[in-house]
Amino acid sequence: MTKTEELFHKIADSIPEAKKSKMFGCTCIKAPNGKAVLMIWKDDMIFKLTEKDQKEALALDGAHVFKPNESRPAMGGWIHVPLAHSAKWNGFAKKAFEYVKELKK
Repeated sequence: MTKTEELFHKIADSIPEAKKSKMFGCTCIKAPNGKAVLMIWKDDMIFKLTEKDQKEALALDGAHVFKPNESRPAMGGWIHVPLAHSAKWNGFAKKAFEYVKELKK
């Protein structure tokens, strides 16, 4: 198991209502409303964040708006946070979960 996978499971297990699932074939956490909160992308983590939290994440070196590949547009609201900032992942996960669980189905 990679460090990213270990951290993912630790984060998922720390959020009582979180459900481990898949999104685009990637391991993710979903909120009770069925919406994805975060996902593993290669060795990094992608978070669905509020505008305010996006700014905080984007201030980190190497963080950027998530774009799954060159033929697809960037996914607004989804921020790619590199493994180098894994110490911040738990905080972003909790913020993302609180945000996403309030979104309408």
